[in-house]
Amino acid sequence: MMQNIPEVKLGLVAVSRDCFPIGLSIARREAVAKACGGGIYECPVTVENEKDMFAAAEDVRKAGCNALVVFLGNFGPETPETLLAKYFHGPVMFVAAAEGDGDLINGRGDAYCGMLNCSYNLGMRHIPAYIPSYPVGTAEDIAKMIADFVPVASAVIGIKNLKIITFGPRPQDFFACNAPIKGLYELGIEIEENSELDLLVSYREHANDPRIEEVCKDMAEELGETGNNYPALLPRMAQFELTLLDWAENHRGARKYVAFADKCWPAFPSEFGFEPCFVNSRLASRGIPVSCEVDIYGALSEYIGACVSADAVTLLDINNSVPAALWEKEIKGKFDYTLTDTFMGFHCGNTPSCKMCADRAVKYQLIQHRLLEPEGSEPDFTRGTLEGDIAPSDITFYRLQCDSEGQLRSYIAQGEVLPVATGSFGGIGVFAIKEMGRFYRHVLIEKHFPHHGAVAFGHYGKALFEVFRYLGVKDIAYNQPKSLTYPTENPWD
Repeated sequence: MMQNIPEVKLGLVAVSRDCFPIGLSIARREAVAKACGGGIYECPVTVENEKDMFAAAEDVRKAGCNALVVFLGNFGPETPETLLAKYFHGPVMFVAAAEGDGDLINGRGDAYCGMLNCSYNLGMRHIPAYIPSYPVGTAEDIAKMIADFVPVASAVIGIKNLKIITFGPRPQDFFACNAPIKGLYELGIEIEENSELDLLVSYREHANDPRIEEVCKDMAEELGETGNNYPALLPRMAQFELTLLDWAENHRGARKYVAFADKCWPAFPSEFGFEPCFVNSRLASRGIPVSCEVDIYGALSEYIGACVSADAVTLLDINNSVPAALWEKEIKGKFDYTLTDTFMGFHCGNTPSCKMCADRAVKYQLIQHRLLEPEGSEPDFTRGTLEGDIAPSDITFYRLQCDSEGQLRSYIAQGEVLPVATGSFGGIGVFAIKEMGRFYRHVLIEKHFPHHGAVAFGHYGKALFEVFRYLGVKDIAYNQPKSLTYPTENPWD
């Protein structure tokens, strides 16, 4: 169950230019509210001037609204309507009424024209707002636009109320995770950076916690008989889960939502006695991302995806190419993807079990076992990963990142996890994204993105694009079709 994402409560405010019939805006607002099926608060104040604006803002605040739809039922008063977005405390959407519900004399509202002045005024005041791709429509059209706004609003609200808690320092050999935190503050996010030693002290203080037994039962139920390879390990992992949850509760401060970015190797397994991956996966399934290798922007990206999809997400390495023999046998002729459209997304074992095939199980981390435990020994403290193939699904691969100059940039690519057995280890799947080869070279490599990407399980590119735009991100890359070359792409290649 998702516990750490906002519940969006929408308010609907109609605005009216004083030289147009106010009744037109009111009637059209009522029609929009009806088309929304009662899932929106209808503000009784229709805004014609600045006093109305303050009254409307206070009314929706008292009603508990955290996102706002400003509806131009007619031309609209450009100053009060845009100031409403300035003084409201959450994300704001602007839409306008189409004609056709009356005559074209007393029943004409000219909101099509009013949206132009509205957008001009928003620009003059540097006020961010969500405006749909075509923001003029009937009540039914606008109800659909409002539905599209909800996941965008959820992410924006979540980000503005988010604290990212880290346990580091960030590892040197994964320098790609060492991004400037300047971009976090510009987004309104708080960050609390701690030592991995702080985490170890807190973990030890949770020894013999009376809640451990109940968490162990829940873990065992989640894994089932075939997935619970190390039942004696569960109390340690349960103790760690409680440590993180208590830390979140005790350190969220004035913030409503929390994400973690933790250092998971090389000291972690030897000191804690297990790998944290399964616990990380369980928290992610509840809307509390725990990114690997202190990847702060990975945690942020995961959290945005959780808000947009209202579902579990994961963080994966854009890891290895698909062998040509596997593509020939399992993909060619069955799916419309070239070899370079495919790759394997992998991580040690942090993907939630609800997004994996039925044979997933807690195992040991092979790479860390090679590195940390004597050759030929049985795995001991490298156990704790959740391994298996990721279940077939539509996916969106995406990331929000701060570059070396402190500028925010992002990418979004939609695709799918194919129903193809990987024959490999870890939490892993065969991913397919159209034109991935070109995207890999001219976005991921060219723009210096790190190896981690967030994965949402579904096609959420439209909402993610609007979230990044609302946040002011100028560079939003995507996997462009062959007909549209990248600026760095050699046209003779």
